[in-house]
Amino acid sequence: MNALQCIWLVPLWFLLALSGTSALGQEDDEAWAPTPPRLSFTDGEVSYWRQGADAWTRARPNLALTEGDALYSGNDANFEVQFGSRSFVRVDANSQLSLLEQDERRIQFKLADGRASFDMRSIAAGDTVEVNTPNAVFVIGHPGYYRVEVADRDTHFITRRGGEATVTTADGRSLGIYPSEDIVVTAGNPVKVATYAAPEPDAWDRWNDARSDRIGESISSRYLPPDVYGAEELDHYGRWRVVPTYGSVWIPYGVSATWAPYSTGSWVWDPYYEWTWIDDAPWGWAPFHYGRWVFIDGFWAWAPGPVVRRSVYSPALVAFMIRGHDVSASISFGLPGLWWVALSWGEPVLPWWGRPERRGHPRWAGWGGPRIVNNVVIRQTTVIKAENIHFHNAGLPRAVHTLPADKFGRAQTRPVMETRYRATDFAPVRGELPVRPSRASLSGGAPKGVQPPREITSRPVVSTRMPRERTQTEPWQDDEARLRSRDVTQSRYVIPPVRRVEDARSLPRPPRGAEAGPERMPPPLPPRYGEVRRAAPPPPAASRSQPPARERALPRSETLPSPRPARPPATDGMQMPRARPESAVPRGEASRDGRARPFPGQPANQTYRSRDRNAR
Repeated sequence: MNALQCIWLVPLWFLLALSGTSALGQEDDEAWAPTPPRLSFTDGEVSYWRQGADAWTRARPNLALTEGDALYSGNDANFEVQFGSRSFVRVDANSQLSLLEQDERRIQFKLADGRASFDMRSIAAGDTVEVNTPNAVFVIGHPGYYRVEVADRDTHFITRRGGEATVTTADGRSLGIYPSEDIVVTAGNPVKVATYAAPEPDAWDRWNDARSDRIGESISSRYLPPDVYGAEELDHYGRWRVVPTYGSVWIPYGVSATWAPYSTGSWVWDPYYEWTWIDDAPWGWAPFHYGRWVFIDGFWAWAPGPVVRRSVYSPALVAFMIRGHDVSASISFGLPGLWWVALSWGEPVLPWWGRPERRGHPRWAGWGGPRIVNNVVIRQTTVIKAENIHFHNAGLPRAVHTLPADKFGRAQTRPVMETRYRATDFAPVRGELPVRPSRASLSGGAPKGVQPPREITSRPVVSTRMPRERTQTEPWQDDEARLRSRDVTQSRYVIPPVRRVEDARSLPRPPRGAEAGPERMPPPLPPRYGEVRRAAPPPPAASRSQPPARERALPRSETLPSPRPARPPATDGMQMPRARPESAVPRGEASRDGRARPFPGQPANQTYRSRDRNAR
């Protein structure tokens, strides 16, 4: 290990235990850093706005949300945001949702208008989700299903699956919400509150259930830590294999023969994590924010490594490089650009984000496998000179990609495969990247999207506290930009007044079911197993997996409209991979004798064969 001469010491809290351990070292016990909520699904015209941007732009799946981001769904559109391992918020057409604040134990959303459902199959003890609406704030601290509908005067809050919450009105009165309730808050002075039994689930509720059911049935979740988002997407777009060197790896279907990781997507500026990769593939979350990429027998495979107790999100797991060895040089518009390559098995990331003292220092946070530098497994006492690190994938054909500096993060331009230079011509960039963002970097150059009505964006809501003040950190965040920020995400907040001890009484429970009409009928008893076995098979998954458009108010006797057919995601002319059946072979590549090329390694999904009398 003579090549790794001692220039500066890697702090001990930067080092994990070696291969195979599932326990985290002190490096992973550092101060909490947020895992951004993930825009996991869009259907129709969905747009988003980030603080400092000029306009609303088209939102793409796998967008990492940050505090202050706002999302809007146009006519006949909807979207889904994942903010926990088993927690989702899904928003219907003509609705606006904003992420106001995210702490270690609390996340705060604003629903200015429309309909949203918070489907939380699990939530850690002590964690809370706050939903701000124009007439009341709802605080959720229990698993369950919660549906929120905001109209001009009335706000409905419905609990299902044992959900419980608390509502606080604009005049400071509070009320506990029980399971299977429909709380109606009506604007006025004072605000009126009524409670009814929750209505029967409709097509919107059933679609939400079907989306969340995928999580519990995901095959890929057995290979990943529970807090890694997007495991269910991997089931449909690739196959798990077991190889001797790396253990369980995932190989995507449908990519071209020249495809390489971090080649189909764009860079977006995140105020917290700075340059962040947004991949165009439907499965493009977990493989680009966790784990490493390896090249096996002509296939790119994602290797998450041994399962760890707590995963650590990264905006991208790449090595940024520039030509030559003057790594401190800045890149101007006159220079060629910036290069990057996916990290290989066990290689460290040199962070370009976070606290200044940690930027540019090798980091393995969240990685449970061996630590490898220049193809050598290192030990905790090894000292590393970062500029002498050579990244394995940089020596592979078609693995390094680049963009001109004036296109990086500013336009939706496909990265260019680097074939002019050798791996030895590059030196790693340590710390902050030498490409500065612009207004266009807030959306990665995405085209303009549908803009919500101004009366929605500026509508006041009730909150238990004001969001954090966001300081001006970039030159484009001028006074005009701050005014737009106030209109979109920091409109007038009504903070409930602090009550005196003698006045600290909960809002008296309103009469149940007043003027509610006919009483809701109880659900039927569950069928016996034999009846289910003899029943007709359910409809194909494709016909029940799509969300409905917003239903009009229908009498109970009427039939709800059938869900819309699936709309393919917008790709701006790019060919997107599709899910393949079990027998499909990635890339459609054949060997010289015309036979399809098999995956490397052994299948990772073999199951135990029963030993009963019917087994063969």
